Amino acid sequence: MAATRRGRHGVITRSAVGPGSTEAFIIIAIATILLTRGYLQLTGYPQIGGGNLHIAHALWGGAFMMLALVIGWMTLGFGTRVLCVVLGGIGFGLFLDEVGKFITKDNDYFYGPAAEIMYILVVVILLGARMVRDFRPLNAVECLASAASIAADGVARGLARRRREVGLVLVERATELGADADDADRIRGLLLSADPASDRLHAAQKRAIALIPGFLRSPRWIPIVGWLLVAGSFLGVSLGTLGVALGGYFYEDDHLKVDLEGFNVPSVILLVTAVLTLAISLPAMVARRRTDDIWPLRWLRNAALVFTLLTALVDFATEGFGALINLSIGLFALAILSYQLDATTRALLPAGPVAAQTAAT
Repeated sequence: MAATRRGRHGVITRSAVGPGSTEAFIIIAIATILLTRGYLQLTGYPQIGGGNLHIAHALWGGAFMMLALVIGWMTLGFGTRVLCVVLGGIGFGLFLDEVGKFITKDNDYFYGPAAEIMYILVVVILLGARMVRDFRPLNAVECLASAASIAADGVARGLARRRREVGLVLVERATELGADADDADRIRGLLLSADPASDRLHAAQKRAIALIPGFLRSPRWIPIVGWLLVAGSFLGVSLGTLGVALGGYFYEDDHLKVDLEGFNVPSVILLVTAVLTLAISLPAMVARRRTDDIWPLRWLRNAALVFTLLTALVDFATEGFGALINLSIGLFALAILSYQLDATTRALLPAGPVAAQTAAT
């Protein structure tokens, strides 16, 4: 019997809230890189130390990451994990910002491809977290273990209402998937009996969302962004195919400039990106007229993600940090679609614990 139970556990046990922490970690790391670069440029790149000493900020990054690990090992509670994510993200950003020094013989902080290397590492982490989360739904063991982890937080520091609801939903889901009823009852009892705690983080998140102008939260943005994705990707497929077929083409006069890349790595990446974006976004936009299901909106969000990440990969390789302008435009479209997807999901679900669990994931 014990062998059978162990066999159901699988190779790893995923956390229901782990991907969200990973994404927050990466966002904090990116913000740290941008703030560090901006501060150093404004202050003339000062150095900490004297004489022959120079304390690189990668060392501070290592110290922050060490603190995150030690605090995570030594303490319990949801607040502790939030602190670890913040410290770890800051540390990783400070470390990653100096990647140019680590891969060049002359310790070149301004090494051109450093921006691309940073970007690739960030994308790999984000896509890895999304794959771990999305390749299959959480099973009974994972739902129950995640609920037990939330219950342990309640024993240690109390539970905010939203966290309590998330734990209860996970218990119910685990029961539906065949988890042991006695185990589920014990964890449910811990969740219900935990002392109440403040929910300042969730309240701050709601206040931040409320600051978004109303016109940006309008569902009218969905067809605008969706058809722009279709049109942009179709144009990319057409021009990319033409450029590869002609082996490159350049024309310029007083009113017009046309520059089509031939067959090279950046042009192939852009062509593949356009094909994938068109293959995802066009069926989604057509389906939106025929169905009220949520999958077309989810496909549009995925199309925006593919377009933003892969296009930015080429931009960072060719333009360095100048690619942040195009990346910001892509992230704006992605944010619009993600918000509308979340709002639509909430509207399709009953109020209460299920909605809270959806917000958490």
